[in-house]
Amino acid sequence: MAKLFSLLLILAVLLSCQRNRLKVDVSSVDLTLKLSRLDHELFAVNSQNITTQLAKIQKSYGQFFEAYNENVLGLGNSADPNYANYLKTFLTDSIRQASVKQIDSVYSDLTELKQKLELGFKHYKYYFPNKTIPTIITLVSGFNQSIVLTTDAIGLSLDNYLGSSCTYYKQLGIPAYKRENMSREKIPSDIIYAWGISEFGFDESKVNLISQMIYQGKMMFFVDAMLPDEADNFKIGYSPDKLAWCFQHEASMWTYLIEHKMLFNSDRMNIVRFINPAPFTSCFTADSPGRTGVWMGWQIVRAYMKKHPEISIPELMAENDYQKILNESGYSPE
Repeated sequence: MAKLFSLLLILAVLLSCQRNRLKVDVSSVDLTLKLSRLDHELFAVNSQNITTQLAKIQKSYGQFFEAYNENVLGLGNSADPNYANYLKTFLTDSIRQASVKQIDSVYSDLTELKQKLELGFKHYKYYFPNKTIPTIITLVSGFNQSIVLTTDAIGLSLDNYLGSSCTYYKQLGIPAYKRENMSREKIPSDIIYAWGISEFGFDESKVNLISQMIYQGKMMFFVDAMLPDEADNFKIGYSPDKLAWCFQHEASMWTYLIEHKMLFNSDRMNIVRFINPAPFTSCFTADSPGRTGVWMGWQIVRAYMKKHPEISIPELMAENDYQKILNESGYSPE
């Protein structure tokens, strides 16, 4: 316990130092984030007058509405003569109706969430003044995609953030390690991370484990910069115990990757093992979290940015020489 306490104390100090740089003053950034509740508007549609009401929704949401119908709900294009009947079936489904009631209970007021997201996108505008600020659109996906992206909007599936104890998730067979992140607290980092992925793509010419690790580390540092006050466990989606496990075993994980010559391995399954969500990392113990490659990539990028304070956030996002970031990070956990 004493050793763990010391590790956590060191962690707190390190994170405090790291965050000082990212706690920029955005009070002068002129931004009012737009948040629209498509979930409310759609489930308020009267089935007796569905055509007229749908026309208004279609006009309000444009291309996003079509993307939502086709790619999330699987109902097809709204111009289809049968579309109204398909949508009516979705809206009147008993499970959908029950989940909407639960959404209304959990998310009756989105003021606090909107404020946190607005602060995040103020940081985004501070660093990237010429970039598009997306509209946030809340929706019901039928427990499908959590975050839906278009060029100028982010769809947020509130039915995927009803809390880890939501009975629907267990009934659907969603594993515990995924349910742990299906709560309100995970929304800000999920949205910022997804937007970062959409804006700053991976260089597909460099497919190996270390490149994926460092790319993911860049995206996590992007979340650091946009949400500097957010707790690390929410950013990465780990419990405090899992986060502590990573710091405690950081050196041994890094040594394992080196000794087994995994860093420059391009095998897809090798990459998936360390990057994709999982209950634990199969190469390590069952006490480990999944996505340990993402976590280590995050620490590499943090080390790189700490060693190079002259590098701006936009410069980091534009840097796709992952080998350079590794070499210049000085990363060597002990």
